[in-house]
Amino acid sequence: MKNTLSKTGVILLYLLLLGTLIRAQQLVNLSGRVTSPDGNPVIGATVAVKGKSTGTVTDAMGAYKLKVSPGATIVISFIGYLQQEIPVNNRTTLDVKLAEDNKKLEEVVVVGYGQQKKKDVTGSIASISSKAIMEVPVTNAQQALQGRTPGIDVINNSAKPGDEPRVRVRGTRSLSAGNDPLYVVDGIPFAGAMNDINPSDISSMDILKDASATAIYGSRGANGVVLITSRKGKSASRPVVSYSGIYGYVHALGRTDMMDSQQYIEMKREAYRTTGTYDDNNPAAADAKIFNTTELANIKRGVNTDWQDLLISSGWQTRHSLGVSGGTDKTRYSVTGGYFKDQGVLKLQSYERYNLHVAVDQEIGKRITVGTSMSAAYSTRKGSSYNGMGDALKMLPIADPYDANGHLITYPTGDNQQPNALLNYVPGNRVENLYHLRFFNSLYGEVAILDGLKYRLNVGTDLQQNNYGLFLGKNSTDLLIGGGDATATKQSQFVWAYTIENLLTYNKTFHEKHNLGVTALYSVQRQREDSSSASVRGIPVEWQEYYGLGQAANVTGIGSSLGTWTILSYMGRVNYGYDDRYLVTLTVRADGSSRFAPGHKWGYFPSVALGWNITKERFMQGTGFFDNLKLRASYGKIGNTGIPPYATQGLLGRTTYAFNNKGTLGYSPILLRNPNLTWETTTSTNIGLDFSVLKGRISGTVDVYKQKTTDLLLQKFLPYSNGFDYVLENTGVTQNKGIEIGLSTVNIETKSGFSWTMDVNFFVNREKILALGEGKTQDVGNGWFVGQPTYVYYDYKKVGIWQTEEAAQVYKQHQGEIQLADVNGDKAITDKDRVILGSSQPKWSGGMTQRFSYKGFDFSVVAFARMGSMIKSDFYATYNTLFGRYNNLDVEYFTPSHPSNAFPRPNSNQERPNNYNTLSYFDGSYFKIRNIGLGYSLPKKLMDRWQMESVRFSVDVKQPLIIAPYRQKWKGIDPEDVNLIGIDAPATWMLQFGVNATF
Repeated sequence: MKNTLSKTGVILLYLLLLGTLIRAQQLVNLSGRVTSPDGNPVIGATVAVKGKSTGTVTDAMGAYKLKVSPGATIVISFIGYLQQEIPVNNRTTLDVKLAEDNKKLEEVVVVGYGQQKKKDVTGSIASISSKAIMEVPVTNAQQALQGRTPGIDVINNSAKPGDEPRVRVRGTRSLSAGNDPLYVVDGIPFAGAMNDINPSDISSMDILKDASATAIYGSRGANGVVLITSRKGKSASRPVVSYSGIYGYVHALGRTDMMDSQQYIEMKREAYRTTGTYDDNNPAAADAKIFNTTELANIKRGVNTDWQDLLISSGWQTRHSLGVSGGTDKTRYSVTGGYFKDQGVLKLQSYERYNLHVAVDQEIGKRITVGTSMSAAYSTRKGSSYNGMGDALKMLPIADPYDANGHLITYPTGDNQQPNALLNYVPGNRVENLYHLRFFNSLYGEVAILDGLKYRLNVGTDLQQNNYGLFLGKNSTDLLIGGGDATATKQSQFVWAYTIENLLTYNKTFHEKHNLGVTALYSVQRQREDSSSASVRGIPVEWQEYYGLGQAANVTGIGSSLGTWTILSYMGRVNYGYDDRYLVTLTVRADGSSRFAPGHKWGYFPSVALGWNITKERFMQGTGFFDNLKLRASYGKIGNTGIPPYATQGLLGRTTYAFNNKGTLGYSPILLRNPNLTWETTTSTNIGLDFSVLKGRISGTVDVYKQKTTDLLLQKFLPYSNGFDYVLENTGVTQNKGIEIGLSTVNIETKSGFSWTMDVNFFVNREKILALGEGKTQDVGNGWFVGQPTYVYYDYKKVGIWQTEEAAQVYKQHQGEIQLADVNGDKAITDKDRVILGSSQPKWSGGMTQRFSYKGFDFSVVAFARMGSMIKSDFYATYNTLFGRYNNLDVEYFTPSHPSNAFPRPNSNQERPNNYNTLSYFDGSYFKIRNIGLGYSLPKKLMDRWQMESVRFSVDVKQPLIIAPYRQKWKGIDPEDVNLIGIDAPATWMLQFGVNATF
């Protein structure tokens, strides 16, 4: 038996060695060089055996050596070149010439009324893909723009569910008209709430920034244009079913640092010490004078209530999207349904949305194509005006919200100005809903008339219905403070708009070098808005809420309005390119608006742009460093409609007067008509450079621009004897200039599958008012000053707290009060000592996206910064009274024994400190990490086994980090806001889990 086993072992060992020798004999030494199209060596190219883990990289001469089997296939790859797979076929020498990957230059960019390849674009356009949009958890498309591309300033006004951010493209131009960009969805202007669009339905977003790009939209292009393209089906594609779902836990970023019971008690005592009405020699009797019996009892019991903790709870978000898409050679389709719910950290605030998107494209014969893109949205928003934080922060920590039986106490301290903030959470006490329904449709038909000549008809319809209701019961905090019976308000709005566009395009290449593109447009856009409202008081049965207004005792307000406007437009654009080197774009648009009086209805907006593809020149051939180098320049005029309908016709208001000793109703002019009003016009110059080097490892854009806006709509104030306060006129001038830099890099890309890529952007914009009209140099009431940004903070400057009574008396003030800067040195504080403290305009802004991937794992970090701006914090004005009636921010205030130089001494005789506004100004700089995301995609082998295309699991942390002086130094929460950090829904962070599956 032993001999048999030994013989068997020897035989197996022999066979194993023989197999190894056979395999060794089958492997051959393969060598060669990898070169670029111009013959230069490609250093660091990966040469690997397909299906194996073996491989190598080319050396400084582009050479490689590799052991392969004679029947193997090698895979050669390097960034900037197309990957090649070549069978060895028993060869021992194999040289490879790689072909350049020009897909980035060949990518299509939406330019308005058409598309262009990136290499042919002459205007300043930024693009964001669907992948980048979904990289950060967002409620709407605007939030996806934040920190992703230079020149786009996106600021979230609040954390309320359903709120939309403010978007500015290259700064603020108008002082009184709108500054929001124009949004265009599938070629049709889109007005109103951007929340109506499901971000999952967006294929790409292209932002037009300079005059060459935006002049094609004429009177509405002055503030930039955001082109949104929805998802479409694909030709010759099997039906693809996709699902994405997320669930996120939402938490407040922190708590506002208010005083606890002991801190509040001591602050109130100090407020009465200041006025000499608190006797420290007899504290029991002194406390009895400044605290009521309820407060004294609570102090004795040690009550210390955190009202923020009672009102703020964990919120949540969920989003689901289910779609199917596909097509044949003639038909393409895409259908997606979506659901989104955002429950805020304040229980009365939420936003819920249902979406349906359908896109169909159908070819009829060889010359005709028709299609439609239809979107429907239904949403409910609750608590849009509710401010629970305002109620919570002023509540005293020594107030007990519940009685011995666990019931809410209406006035926890007996103060009728401090009703229990939790009363609004009692069902039926406060009800606020906004129901919104929208159908937005885009239909087109396109006919190929001749070779290169096409006619296209676009028809867009937009229908919106809004129903708003607000009910305040007699036990809501608003009415408990003001007193009175239950009130209700009901508002209704119906909006109907349509757009009809006739487009004629001609694209032809002559003699292989002359590329000509011509676009002609005739369009009309019309909108009709019908609204009504009614408010009542004294609802007999509160459960009727706002549904039975006719039964109320009193009607407190009623109104209705109708607004209609029309724009008629003609546009022509010519694109010419010679030999892919020299590019010219000429555009002119004429808009006629019903908003203006006869003789001023038409505006004309021309532009010209030039492009030079330098890398196409002979002297650049063979350099090997630049893949793309294009110089751009543009100049043009664009407009801003600026005024609402009927503004040129003046306005009448109802008034009462005596006639025959009887009261009579009549009407009198309240706004003087001005038929000479016309467009605000922006003249823009832009110089840009697009580049790509090292085979696409580094690519980017640089733009320098200057914009001048004239004929600003401003109020000209009139003598009171005239009977009018003011009249609107076209006067005033502003300027914007800046620089934008965007970079994309491939930092690491290895044969093992690890990659690290990065997108970085940086931009500076400088706003300036050049003129205000009538020779004025300032308008203090509006914060406008010639030579300064469009909005500045103009106030006294706080230099500290008066430390001694002697020094304070020089200015007729007292020790412990705010010390202001005596700017003119006249030993008195007057209006002449007010100065410009700062502006909400940042010195610079930027964003960064880092992406890492390894095999099935992907990791991304999205961050942005806004540096050098100033903010005004309402927290430090409204909740820093140092008065004693309400709770206060936990600040280091002045006392004789602790002479702080930061905040004044409490004073029971002042509802607020003198010059309290000067405590509100802070450095608004901040750096935020918007999102950290980690994902894992299941292996392809497993997907093939499951007959699926892909499955990806993800975890995201939204807004996990804020670094800002306002937060770290001054104990604020979030410095991100437009001008004023208000008291509203607290800023939040979110932990989100998601799954994406494609079948």
